[in-house]
Amino acid sequence: MIVEDKQEMESFWIASAIYAIKALSYVYDLLTFPVYLILQRPWEKRKASRRIKARAVTGTEHSITYRSVDPPKRMHIALVREKIDTLEKMLSWVAKLHSEKKCLGTRQILAEEDEVQPNGRIFKKYKMGEYQWKTYTEVDRFTNSFSRGLKDLGLTARKNIVLFAETRVEWMIAAYGCFKQNLTVVTIYATLGDDAIVHGINETEVDTVITSHDLLPKFKRLLERVPLVKTIVFMGDQLKLTDITGYKEGVQLIPFSNVIEKGNNSNSPMSPPKSSDTAIIMYTSGSTGVPKGVLLSHENIISTLKAFCDAVEIRPDDVFLGFLPLAHVFELLAESVCLLTGVPIGYSSPLTMIDSSSKIQRGSKGDASVLHPTCLTAVPLILDRISKGINEKVKKSGPFRQAIFNFAYQYKLKWARRGYDTPFFDKYIFGAARQVLGGRVRLILCGGAPLSPDTHTQVKNCLCVTVTQGYGLTETTSCATVMDVYDRSTGRVGAPTTICDIRLEDWEEAGYKVTDTPHARGEIVIGGENVSAGYYKLPEKTKEDFFEIDGRQWFRTGDIGECHEDGSIKIIDRKKDLVKLQHGEYVSLGKVEAELKTCPVVENICVYGDGHKAYTVALVVPNHYYLEEIATNMGITGKTMEELCNNPQIEKAVLQELVEQAKKCNLQRFEMPGAVKLCTEQWTPDMGLVTAAFKLKRKSVQERYQHEINRMYSS
Repeated sequence: MIVEDKQEMESFWIASAIYAIKALSYVYDLLTFPVYLILQRPWEKRKASRRIKARAVTGTEHSITYRSVDPPKRMHIALVREKIDTLEKMLSWVAKLHSEKKCLGTRQILAEEDEVQPNGRIFKKYKMGEYQWKTYTEVDRFTNSFSRGLKDLGLTARKNIVLFAETRVEWMIAAYGCFKQNLTVVTIYATLGDDAIVHGINETEVDTVITSHDLLPKFKRLLERVPLVKTIVFMGDQLKLTDITGYKEGVQLIPFSNVIEKGNNSNSPMSPPKSSDTAIIMYTSGSTGVPKGVLLSHENIISTLKAFCDAVEIRPDDVFLGFLPLAHVFELLAESVCLLTGVPIGYSSPLTMIDSSSKIQRGSKGDASVLHPTCLTAVPLILDRISKGINEKVKKSGPFRQAIFNFAYQYKLKWARRGYDTPFFDKYIFGAARQVLGGRVRLILCGGAPLSPDTHTQVKNCLCVTVTQGYGLTETTSCATVMDVYDRSTGRVGAPTTICDIRLEDWEEAGYKVTDTPHARGEIVIGGENVSAGYYKLPEKTKEDFFEIDGRQWFRTGDIGECHEDGSIKIIDRKKDLVKLQHGEYVSLGKVEAELKTCPVVENICVYGDGHKAYTVALVVPNHYYLEEIATNMGITGKTMEELCNNPQIEKAVLQELVEQAKKCNLQRFEMPGAVKLCTEQWTPDMGLVTAAFKLKRKSVQERYQHEINRMYSS
């Protein structure tokens, strides 16, 4: 009884405090509204958000082609004027343009020390220093030396050279060094499994691999399976010497620094590429099977750089935080834009990025707190985790702070929709959230998969940043559409960029037509200078997905889009994700997953549909914190995560959470899962269940959990 009275009293005081704050905010709004109206000019923001961004240029009964209405901007024009049509020319040009400006930065690791945890366990933590920077002039010199060093060491006998390393300064120096020698860089994700690595190396017939200290030991077992490899160049570690004993006889291992040193004393001539030469064979993440090597020419890459410079606002004081895999076309192109526009790139990793990262000593600062970046790239999975992390922290902060936060969030949401900023709330309520990434981030570029509107809105409002979504594929050099800088909507990927056209074509089977109302719908086909010539050694697949009309290359994406009145595209479906259920309803598995991922208890999810059944089922990797909270609310305590995941009552409760989330997202009844299986293991690239970019490998997940899928349907 006393406990109930105490809770009622606490609720009363919280409610009273919130009413008082609401009253104060009402007075504050009355006093500041005229000032904000004049200073912020919200009607201009709303008008800019609604402006026409692309128009239809051609159309038939079964297809419509859209083109950007925007003219090229300053950097685009400069590249054309200076005849910059290769990456080799680009780096030489910007080295003169920005000379002594900071270019690429690495944070010093001073030592690795033991740190005793509260539970008595000992973890290895880094003692870290400041960022050490290379200027544009130095980067250009290092790439020249690396390029000449490769030539003098006789490592250019074949056109292709594999780059298999984590994101770091040496990755970019190695890549641009190869470009200067007209070598084709074969990019392979550092997180891929052995079979995929072997496939990429053997298919491209390379004799030289560039790797790192951490990844080099993999080759003790891999070299027997890649017989053509005769040389491995390895990037060193800041603290440890690299052990080069125990490797296959006849294979030479050369430190990265030795190649640079060799090149410093060389006068070997360069072999600069032409714009039509292949710069990169970039392997797709392989979400639907064996990774395919996409041929990207210098012309493809330079055209995307032009488009991104037209689409993204670059400021003189910008600093970029680089941590996503450079083997992913999106990160490589984003960082190349930074090189082109004079934006310093500071490198990081998930182990050291923020103050609470696993390798950062207690009380020490993570990379973001030292670098203070203004821009970074992210994939939706990372933003989903940030969003859930915010919710989790707010929940743990207690009822009063939770109530304050919820009021502030709704307040900001209301005024943001009207076109206003909320500087007072940004500083005093959301300021702590901003500090996690260093306090200066203004722009997050997101691509690689669909971003849910809820996550987009929450990250934008809580971190006080602009979240710009884009759409592109490896086959289109990461470029197709980018959200306009003034676009305040969510759930869309923007209008066509200035260097390509977007065509919608009817897909009769699923009922998507360009004559649909209110919006034209159909398969997205992309045409322009950014479109690849095709797949490496896959002529039939190239013929199936690529075609040429009047000298322009086009690519069939398999994605279904709809075009809105302002020319912006919304991705609404994907051919390969579509299943037809027993009663004839089509379900887009990817769309359902994107919506259900916003459910707090979901860390990752794979929805499966059997054409002989009337409903879908879901495999869910649960968020531990929320799963334990569900269990506690049901009176289930003291259980391990495995026991919770195998508990039928918990499964039923999670299924109910998914159904409620599906209703909020306006999913149809047949789209909602009819059963759920909770998976105790996290899905990682090493397991082969997600790609290196954390996209689901649907077939692999299905094969691994086939028994559980059968059980869900039989029950």
